[in-house]
Amino acid sequence: MLSTVIGSFPVEVKPSETFKDKLLNLFGSYDPYKSTIESIVKLQLDAGVDIIADGEVRGDMVSIFTKHISGMKLEGNSTVINNKITKPTCEISTSDLKHAKKLLNNYYDGNVPEEKGIKGLVTGPSTIIFSSRIESFYKNKNSAIIDLAHALRYEMEAISKVGVKYIQIDEPFLSTGLVDMKTAKETIGIMTDGLDIPVGMHVCGTLEEVFKELTTFNLDILDFEFAGNNVNLKILEDNAHLIKKDKKIGFGCLDTSKNEVDSYETTKQLVEKAIEILGKDRIILSPDCGLRKTSFDVAYNKLKVMNKVKEEYNDN
Repeated sequence: MLSTVIGSFPVEVKPSETFKDKLLNLFGSYDPYKSTIESIVKLQLDAGVDIIADGEVRGDMVSIFTKHISGMKLEGNSTVINNKITKPTCEISTSDLKHAKKLLNNYYDGNVPEEKGIKGLVTGPSTIIFSSRIESFYKNKNSAIIDLAHALRYEMEAISKVGVKYIQIDEPFLSTGLVDMKTAKETIGIMTDGLDIPVGMHVCGTLEEVFKELTTFNLDILDFEFAGNNVNLKILEDNAHLIKKDKKIGFGCLDTSKNEVDSYETTKQLVEKAIEILGKDRIILSPDCGLRKTSFDVAYNKLKVMNKVKEEYNDN
């Protein structure tokens, strides 16, 4: 049984302090986010996380992508679609992923254990479009979603070349009932077909109306929340037979809606139930969602609880 995170972490941007950083800042070359990524990577590894993320430090899950995609622009904190959506103007996340991977390698002095690694994160097209405002060009959201899937395919391909364990597509909107699931399934096909790397998808919220459909998507991992949602465990239990044996379930076992450390016993009981349903080899433990709303200390101690439970079952 492995562990991972969903992606986002609290961001504490630090000013340039060393002589080198101050010199870089003077010439406009200082990157204040690199030290934040370093803190986030160390936090995850110290807590025992197997498959880490770079922390999504450069913006929220929508704007971090849309500010680099042609046909989309930012107005304040909102994304506006004002033309046909085409491919990104650059590789969006690969630089931070490479930095995080280097930090991972340094942490283990070049001898990274086989189960350890990093994953790429891409916010899904349905979530981005439903979080944006269409100003012109598109008459309906589905057409925009399909075009955005083709645009994000470029980022998926770029990430796959970095050497990540897998790519996670974040689609929280799929549980809301607002998204056309046929279109959503088509977009996942556009983004994943032919990629020589595992792909997972994280969906927040109650799964009652969408679980069966999600099991048919072309994905290797399905990640859902169970700690802060007392409905999804029953849905998983009733429909586990629909999940193909080669698919894994990302099992959210930490309640990320609370800025407090989860109970070890409660987390253990939840994981125990998941093991009864699926078996431990088909589970990847994770928090319910991103940890951005927590403090660094709470995020660390939450992850420690999760990995303590993981190690107890892996030792048995």
